Amino acid sequence: MNLAGYQEVVARDADTALKVNISWHFFYPGSSTTPWQLEGVIRALLRDGYDRHLLHACHNRTVVIDARLGERENKQVQVVEAHGLRNVHLYEPSEEWVHIRDAVGALADKFLCLNEVYPRGFSIPRRFLGENVIHLPTVKTHVFTTMTGAMKNAFGGLLNERRHWTHPVIHETLVDLLMIQQKIHRGVFAVMDGTFAGDGPGPRCMIPHVKNVLLASADQVAIDAAAARLMGFDPLRDVKFIRLAHELGLGCGDPAQIEFVGDAEAIAENWHFVGPFHQMTFAARMQHHIYWGRLKRFVEWSLKTWLAPWAYIASVIYHDSFWYPVLGRARLRQALRSSWGRLFQNFENAKPDATGYPDVGQEIPGLVRGFLRLSWMALKILGTCIKEAPEVAARRRKRAEPAA
Repeated sequence: MNLAGYQEVVARDADTALKVNISWHFFYPGSSTTPWQLEGVIRALLRDGYDRHLLHACHNRTVVIDARLGERENKQVQVVEAHGLRNVHLYEPSEEWVHIRDAVGALADKFLCLNEVYPRGFSIPRRFLGENVIHLPTVKTHVFTTMTGAMKNAFGGLLNERRHWTHPVIHETLVDLLMIQQKIHRGVFAVMDGTFAGDGPGPRCMIPHVKNVLLASADQVAIDAAAARLMGFDPLRDVKFIRLAHELGLGCGDPAQIEFVGDAEAIAENWHFVGPFHQMTFAARMQHHIYWGRLKRFVEWSLKTWLAPWAYIASVIYHDSFWYPVLGRARLRQALRSSWGRLFQNFENAKPDATGYPDVGQEIPGLVRGFLRLSWMALKILGTCIKEAPEVAARRRKRAEPAA
């Protein structure tokens, strides 16, 4: 963080949001912010004199991800509580959201796509105005955007529950969101975890690899370009949102123009990832057909109506009831045998020193849940998904309104 000059960017007299990434409520290597990533960032801030009372973890919710479950399963909330920080969930009733025009003014006229996606505008969290934000993504692939990192991590925080409306123009959306961030935040920084890195049809059903790297930058475009290059992609050719942001001057997406400091050997690596489109899951293929392919004309319209929950239900059934317990557990078991996997298992009792964790402990037998237990959890997640779907919640609020 200090090599990347974070203290020049993150203002000391402003609140700082640690924007946690939860791509899956279950622990799956490479998918979500790791506890040591969050722990390391907090320890660095406190060591360098930042006020504990001005730091808070920050979570969003999606219609298919239970953030309350995810922060426990990924051992994030345990870190936050151990350091006595506030833990903010942006979708709670106590959180106020402000219309985008009131937040950014004339900047909204420069958006590439969001004015067309949301003709009446949209809202963003009021608390973000004037705050610092430190993004905590992971190095992984994504079936919509080739790779996902710091720029994509703002997607959940800045857009509310109808963010899936932007999927057909997801690259342009990420560029618009970066414009917003640079306008509303005092400072924007990112620390990306690549101790585990995910290849294949991310951000969930991936092949996890131990890669032993951490990235940090105040340039959200540059850090994503660095991650893309490590994975074996050409950032400006293969990742549209990096190219668009680079061309608009929002950051540097050309690795030849980026100053790299730190581990020179790691910087030179090429992991030769196959990418997210090589062996896509059934769910990913259907999403591509709906948003960009032959089903777009017939199906996509339903995702902007009261019929939309069908898609949330289908996602939970596929990912939580089938893929994770049937296919994902074997990959999880293998990853847990690694040193990072053992650290995750023993994290509550691991004792860090100035440079890391000298003892990561032993593998804990039976940690991976069985099929029946996971199926029961998936059933409860499905119930929460249906109950909290914005279309269902809107109808519930309408019924609760007093008659005129």
